[in-house]
Amino acid sequence: MAPRTRRGSFPRVVIERDTESEQSSSSEEEEDPEPEVQEEEEGEELAEVENGEKVEEGLGSKKKERVPITIALTKVCKVCKRKGHEAGFKGATYIDCPMKPCFLCKMPGHTTMTCPHRVATEHGVIPAPNRNTRSSLDYVFRRQLQPNIPAIKTAFIVPDQVDCAVIRYHSRRVTCLEFHPTNNNILLSGDKKGQLGVWDYNKVHEKTVYGNIHHCILNNMRFKPTNDETIYAASSDGTISCTDLETGISSSLMNLNPNGWEGPSTWRMLYGMDINSEKGLVLVADNFGFLYLVDTRSNNQTGEAILIHKKGSKVVGLHCNPLQPELLLSCGNDHFARIWDMRRLEAGSSLHNLPHGRVVNAAYFSPQSGCKILTTSQDNRIRVWDSIFGNLNSPSREIVHSHDFNRHLTPFRAEWDPKDPAESLVVIGRYISENYNGAALHPIDFIDISTGQLVAQVMDPNISTISPVNKLHPRDDVLASGSSRSLFIWRPKDKSEPVQQKDEKKILLCGSEKKTRRKFGGVDSDNDSDDDTFNSKGKNFKSKKLGSKPTPKSLRTKR
Repeated sequence: MAPRTRRGSFPRVVIERDTESEQSSSSEEEEDPEPEVQEEEEGEELAEVENGEKVEEGLGSKKKERVPITIALTKVCKVCKRKGHEAGFKGATYIDCPMKPCFLCKMPGHTTMTCPHRVATEHGVIPAPNRNTRSSLDYVFRRQLQPNIPAIKTAFIVPDQVDCAVIRYHSRRVTCLEFHPTNNNILLSGDKKGQLGVWDYNKVHEKTVYGNIHHCILNNMRFKPTNDETIYAASSDGTISCTDLETGISSSLMNLNPNGWEGPSTWRMLYGMDINSEKGLVLVADNFGFLYLVDTRSNNQTGEAILIHKKGSKVVGLHCNPLQPELLLSCGNDHFARIWDMRRLEAGSSLHNLPHGRVVNAAYFSPQSGCKILTTSQDNRIRVWDSIFGNLNSPSREIVHSHDFNRHLTPFRAEWDPKDPAESLVVIGRYISENYNGAALHPIDFIDISTGQLVAQVMDPNISTISPVNKLHPRDDVLASGSSRSLFIWRPKDKSEPVQQKDEKKILLCGSEKKTRRKFGGVDSDNDSDDDTFNSKGKNFKSKKLGSKPTPKSLRTKR
């Protein structure tokens, strides 16, 4: 049977090239000018077709050609959608769009690479100690609280070397971390899928993942003050869970979506969370701007929901003052952080409203005196108020820092060092990568908020992912980092062996068994798929294949 041929001519394809920026990779094409002449001739023929003229083909028969398909290879900017230039990351370098202000400081006139705030520096706001408020509250602060803050700063101890890690611990990206209040070696972690992980990082292999507690993002968790084996967690499925860490048995304290999914206009998700130990209350806030109170003794909601932020906006952070639990600090997507008195909580009754340029990712009181406020905003600013009794109309300092994150990342949050008596050291991950010996790495920054200067930037050549979730230990010189689906424990170099010389048992690889010899970083965290792959470039790292032997009981995931 003779093969069939398709009648008619296909439309001609024309490729438009950007001659200024693109060059041919073949040296033979550059030497031979004939292809250029041929392209000109084809262009003339196509021009005739566009003018409606007929083209003669074959034996003089006249046919109408189809309109040609044009494929443009000119550069198109992903930021402003205009042609002729590109913007974004080129390896470890971020190229700004010339039509937009600096991506880092949001100010026009320069680019990110030449930004004067490239390394975290103070943004030129007058420090609070130079202000004379002369109020009674300021007098109380100076007499009662300020003497507890030492006048001489102690040397900062920075955990700057990876001591151990568990790779691909979670099935989705890590969203929150919490250290055990009494056991120094236990780290708890939550992920985007709603799983709760419990890891003993001293023994490395002793880990457990509870996957039946929540159905989607676990946003926050806090330990019960009267029982250190019980933890409360708030999730985007609209529930508060109370989980026993030994048995994994969980009970629901509150469910805001008892009828299930009825559309995005009614689905409530819980974000901000904290515990008022004096009143025995669990405080949670949702994506509609409301605050809920749950009694820890009866495990039931008390009172009605209170609107504390703009209606319809997320309340992503709650924090009770460590010395005066009646004071509550909240932050949300309405570009405000607000201070409340819990003794008279009602809509519109906030004590102070702290405005920000964009969404506020986190807001915390200082861990020891409770008189300072630290906020992290999407406008690449870390803001500090040195005294809650002083002038709160403007921050004491604004520190420019790169954390305007991609939507597939966990939001960056600057967190205090709870061991620092001067309450001046904070830790936060960095979004824009830096070039370290040709590798694009995303350091974790330690910043002195009293001066706005960068104290240290820690990184590991094997970790190429972004680390948006970081937590400093309340008692040990330990930093825990959540990067993509992996967890890392950092210690000071003098207290930690070099990773290259340590036993392989210090690095535990979970998940896929196909590729085990990998870096313990992987691809960028903005790739939020469940099948992230590890980049094999860089230093070689040997790890045991988990598929060669039966999985120990301590490594099995509880469901």
